[in-house]
Amino acid sequence: MKEGSSSGGGAVAGGSDPRQPSTAKPYSPPKLSAQDLPVDYAGFLAVVFGVVGVMLRYKVCSWIAIIFCAQSLANMKNFENDLKQLSMAFMQR
Repeated sequence: MKEGSSSGGGAVAGGSDPRQPSTAKPYSPPKLSAQDLPVDYAGFLAVVFGVVGVMLRYKVCSWIAIIFCAQSLANMKNFENDLKQLSMAFMQR
């Protein structure tokens, strides 16, 4: 390799840095409303497995529902609405 060539590591052929630190802004995630949040599949699966476990008396489905319920609790973003949904899921059991 030639000594003057760049290997793509960030050095510019001219030697000057074209980036402008004064125009750089820190990343801020977009604000989402409660209706725009993605669907909680773990909560939905907890309800489905809970219903199947209760109706058909499958203990494995009930245990899977508890696991999905715990996962949904760990990943909840909107605490107040998700807590209502989670409490309804526990009342069902």
